[in-house]
Amino acid sequence: MEAAPDALAGPDGPSVAVRAAKDISFGSIAGMTAKVFEHPFDLTKVRLQSQVLDSTARFSGPLDCLTQTWKKEGVRGLYRGLPAPIVGAMAENASLFLSYNEFQNVIRSYTGQPLSQELSLGQLAIAAAGAGAVTSFFLTPIELVKCKMQVQMLMSPELSIPGASSTAFQKLPGPISVLNNIVRTSGFKGLWLGHTGTLIRETGGGVAWFISKEAVARFLLSRHPPAEDGSKRHLAAWESAVSGACAGVAYNFALFPADTVKSTVQTEAEMRPRAPGEPYPSFLGTAKAMYKAQGLRGLYAGCGITVARAVPSSALIFLIYDGLNRRLG
Repeated sequence: MEAAPDALAGPDGPSVAVRAAKDISFGSIAGMTAKVFEHPFDLTKVRLQSQVLDSTARFSGPLDCLTQTWKKEGVRGLYRGLPAPIVGAMAENASLFLSYNEFQNVIRSYTGQPLSQELSLGQLAIAAAGAGAVTSFFLTPIELVKCKMQVQMLMSPELSIPGASSTAFQKLPGPISVLNNIVRTSGFKGLWLGHTGTLIRETGGGVAWFISKEAVARFLLSRHPPAEDGSKRHLAAWESAVSGACAGVAYNFALFPADTVKSTVQTEAEMRPRAPGEPYPSFLGTAKAMYKAQGLRGLYAGCGITVARAVPSSALIFLIYDGLNRRLG
């Protein structure tokens, strides 16, 4: 598969350090580019998820959320909290691709397979699950800050007054202030609030993402005529985009309820403040409360717009990552 050419290198191929540097840099570039495109839709998803347990919904749906955000907060509102997900995109994609390729090499070493041999989809699923689990530990603190910033404006009283957005932004804390507040009030371990949801989403979602990409890529490559010189076949740009788009849909739909519960847990302090010292709700407790409140519809709040934006976003990630590997790998 095109997405992991280093894993197929021969004995004289790139060193571990070189492979790691390429995975980190290529994954970071791809992730940051896609995140700038998708952030307004991610913000909409988080805001829809955070209102599931409210008695009165602030937004009737994704279009209403986007429209209200645009009218009340402007362009800056649509990109509220962007620095955190930019860092998150770098960490997530760099960690995912690096871990995924290195787990493949571990599997090859354990099974005695040569680096040139293609792994089965089952073996790749194990590598993808491991990569997702590793990534979740880096991603949870970043997503916690992002989610808190994305719902800050919902709690600002100035939003009820037309034209108040310019002053509202000046009064809201930035990512560093949010981060410091979390540590000050909940300690260092508080940065991993909602980690259960991130772990479930990234482990299962990582399998869905990489395996869907791999399966579609292998199908498309099987339709290529064999190279006359026997060289390795590569995905065309459009094929990387198509297989990446399929991966994005699979990743976001597979374990979306886990992401919904995670976002609700992480925004609980802002949306439904509790008495000082009262413990945060557990992942399972929040899931039960959300299901009781709105059933499966509540657990899939924001799923439509998330899956829709995942098509171009994930396509862009693999288009960039595969392209960089093809030209610079």
